Amino acid sequence: MKPNTQQLNDLTIQVRRDILRMVHAVNSGHPGGSLGCTEFLVTLYQNVMERKEGFDMDGIGEDLFFLSNGHISPVFYSVLARSGYFPVSELSTFRLINSRLQGHPTTHDSLPGVRIASGSLGQGLSVGIGAAQAKKLNGDNHIIYTLHGDGELQEGQNWEAIMYASAKKVDNLIATIDLNGKQIDGTTDEVLAMGSIRAKFEAFDWDVLEIEKGNDLEAIIAGMTDAKSRTGKGKPVCVLLHTEMGNGVDFMMNTHAWHGKAPNDAQLDNALGQNYNTGGNSDY
Repeated sequence: MKPNTQQLNDLTIQVRRDILRMVHAVNSGHPGGSLGCTEFLVTLYQNVMERKEGFDMDGIGEDLFFLSNGHISPVFYSVLARSGYFPVSELSTFRLINSRLQGHPTTHDSLPGVRIASGSLGQGLSVGIGAAQAKKLNGDNHIIYTLHGDGELQEGQNWEAIMYASAKKVDNLIATIDLNGKQIDGTTDEVLAMGSIRAKFEAFDWDVLEIEKGNDLEAIIAGMTDAKSRTGKGKPVCVLLHTEMGNGVDFMMNTHAWHGKAPNDAQLDNALGQNYNTGGNSDY
C-alpha cells in the first residue's frame, strides 16, 4: 500500500534531518538543492514510481529514475536508503574515503539504486532517453523519470537531447526540472538568463505541465499523476517543478548561499529543531 500524506510528510522531515546531518558531519556537500527536492523525491519513490523489490541494473518491468544534477546526492542517498535500497546506517559514511556514498553518485561501487554516475552536469537526459528507447525495444511499457536543475539547463547537451526526444517521439519519458531560480553563483537570471523554460520546451515539441507548489506533497502527487497520464501519446513530457532552495530550514531559504555550504554546529541544531523527528528516534 502507498503511504498516506501524513506518512509522506513524516518521511520528508526525516530525510531533511538526514541531509543536514550528512553534510554537517563532513563539512561538505549541497544542502540547498537537496532540501528543495526532498518532497519531490520522497513522493516519486514512495507514491509515483512502480518499483520492484531489490535492485538490478537492467530495470526490466519497473519504472526507472535517473538523477542528472548529481550534486544533490544527500537527498538521493537518503531517499534510496529509506526506500530499502541499502541500510540507513550507511548514510553515516557520506563523502568519507572508500564510502559508496560520494559527493556525486557513481556506479563503480555498485550502490543499489544508482544507475549512472552524475558528477558532470547536463548528461542525465541523454541517458534517460536511451533507457526509454531500450524499454520500447524490449516491449516494456514502464516510464523513465529524470530530474534536472534549472541552472543545469545552461549545459548545451541538454538541448540536443530535448530536440532528439521529441523528434523520435520518446513518449515514455518524464523529465522534471527543479525550478528554484538559483545556482552556485547567484540567481539563474544573473548567471545566464534562459527566458521562458516552458516556451523553450514547447518550441521543441514537448508536452509541458507545471507544479506551482513544488514543495507540497499533494500538489506533487496530483502533478505527477497528470504527467503519467500524458505519456504514450507521441510526445516526451516535461514537468516544471517550482521549488524553494533550502526548503524547511528558514535561514537556508530565499538565498543561493546554501547551494554548497555545510551548517556549523549551532546552525545544525537550529535546522534540526525546525524538523522534529515525528517517527521517534529514526536518525541513523
